[in-house]
Amino acid sequence: MSSDTTAGEVGTYDIAQIMHAIPHRYPFLLVDRVVELVKDVSCVGIKNVTINENFFQGHFPTMPVMPGVLIIECMAQTAAVLVVETLGPDWAGKLVYFMTVDNAKFRKPVVPGDQMRVHVKKERQRGNIWKFSAEAKVDGKVVAEATYAAMILDR
Repeated sequence: MSSDTTAGEVGTYDIAQIMHAIPHRYPFLLVDRVVELVKDVSCVGIKNVTINENFFQGHFPTMPVMPGVLIIECMAQTAAVLVVETLGPDWAGKLVYFMTVDNAKFRKPVVPGDQMRVHVKKERQRGNIWKFSAEAKVDGKVVAEATYAAMILDR
């Protein structure tokens, strides 16, 4: 992570640091960079959406749209980076399992060429169970939102 830090804020994460923090890999790693992170509070991740994504071959060939479930997964992966940074390096690579996804709303399609910014906020934590709210934005406009809970476990 970058050495530019101030009171609880951590610098950006590049793809190598994200891959160290969470176990996801191509073709399922959906966070390209973390641009803001405040330990135990919030995180902003970036997904650069390109036509080269494998899911566009079938969703949909004549009108490519990023599947909503993958937007939710991108939210979860961004939250997982927040969890690892909050808990410390011993938690790097741990598995994060969805428990609930609530109030998911998809407001506008995400298409190739979009840069999706995923804003994740920790709502609460009890033991290894965390609850988050998230918004995905393209050009500053909300394209999706959800609240969800996840459990953090050893492999």
